[in-house]
Amino acid sequence: MALTREQMAQRCATLLQDGDYVNLGIGIPTLVANYVPTSMQVMFQSENGLLGMGAFPTPDELDPDLINAGKQTITAIPGASFFSSAESFAMIRGGHIDWTILGAFEVDVAGNIASWMIPNKMVKGMGGAMDLVASANNIVVTMMHTDKQGNAKLLNQCTLPLTGVGCIQKVVTNFGYFELHDGAFHLLERAADVSIEVIQQYTEAPLSIPEKVKVMSFNAPEPAA
Repeated sequence: MALTREQMAQRCATLLQDGDYVNLGIGIPTLVANYVPTSMQVMFQSENGLLGMGAFPTPDELDPDLINAGKQTITAIPGASFFSSAESFAMIRGGHIDWTILGAFEVDVAGNIASWMIPNKMVKGMGGAMDLVASANNIVVTMMHTDKQGNAKLLNQCTLPLTGVGCIQKVVTNFGYFELHDGAFHLLERAADVSIEVIQQYTEAPLSIPEKVKVMSFNAPEPAA
């Protein structure tokens, strides 16, 4: 079996360091906040105007006025601050966000990302993705390795409208963890029940495979902050 959405989020969370400022995209990335250990202080930012985003609320904590950029109800940690979206994007464009973790439809071998639009389907707009991939110090894409039809999403060249150019270096899929450099996706870790042959079969882009590829394992995570 490939990784679950929760395991993908847990792997992304291991990349973060104490004191980081992090923006989480819609979908799988929103789960990352659930896997940051209490021993770490990570400040999650939402581009609609919140720094210090907490985990999803319990029914008793639910506040319909407190939402993230994806319109999901959230909590705020002690010390959180609220501000306008204009100030939020000044924070993003000024390079003050250490990490952005977002989903994608496609990533290609040149580090390009297509994440905001499928032609002939209604979209609400690009949101903050273009600003985030142009400004964040570190970017992680987390997505399924193939689309619903089984087509590869790690490509030689993106076919969908681009969100950013030459900006992606790290990708976590349900098949494994990849780093992009020297004209290839380097497979550094794989899901325990996904063979290298399967990963090769469903990857269009050049794939670099070392002699030994670490097999991912997941311990029970510490409670989120």
